[in-house]
Amino acid sequence: MAKQLMIYERAVPVSIEAHKGWSVKAENDFSFAREVNSVPVLAAEFAPSAMEYTIIFAGEGDVVFPSVILGMKEGNNAHVKEDGSWDGRYVPAFFRRYPFVFAASEDQSTFTLCIDEEYEGLNKKGKGERLFDADGQRTQYLENVLAFSTEYQAQFTRTQAFAKRLQDLDLLEPAQAQFSLAGGERTQLSGFKTINREKLRNLPAETLAEMAKTDELELCYLHLQSLNNLTPMTQRIAARNGDSDAA
Repeated sequence: MAKQLMIYERAVPVSIEAHKGWSVKAENDFSFAREVNSVPVLAAEFAPSAMEYTIIFAGEGDVVFPSVILGMKEGNNAHVKEDGSWDGRYVPAFFRRYPFVFAASEDQSTFTLCIDEEYEGLNKKGKGERLFDADGQRTQYLENVLAFSTEYQAQFTRTQAFAKRLQDLDLLEPAQAQFSLAGGERTQLSGFKTINREKLRNLPAETLAEMAKTDELELCYLHLQSLNNLTPMTQRIAARNGDSDAA
């Protein structure tokens, strides 16, 4: 898988000093994600993601995190249409929180809400939702953004713990996928990991019972189920691009 590309060009802390009088006009435009062919996904997103995406685990060493595959080629997100709209039923939270993001302190003890000042919808013309009211207080819109970002961070921590548990149990193994496209072109996705179904099945009963209670076992099977989406995804992409077949 391609290294996760940054979608934030100039993220700065949201503050009354810097952003009083600023508004955010939300656009159904995901052009900023056009070159991102995989994106992190939270444990809470496994159920909706598994219905149409392929969930894999990406990263190096101890830093492994679940992601969804969004395209067959590096630098190409097959779910962003020409007009920038999203081609799919579910949009990953990683994209839905844009142009906002939390920045962590070095010791990870505090988080600061930031906004990408290069976002086209950010303006001083009063279009969309204001960040601060006339008295300099956070608007309900900004409060909602803060709540969403806080929940995202909490779910991120939970997902990190889940991924670490899989590593500690030695359930993850390197994987790759190869595809033949019309015209003889071949493409390959590699550098990611999947759960070894046999190792999962052979875990001690007490471990499986504990994972069932924490919903981790369900997450494992949602991931394994989602692997079946890979071939249909390539077929949809091929059909849209005018190719005759992909397998």
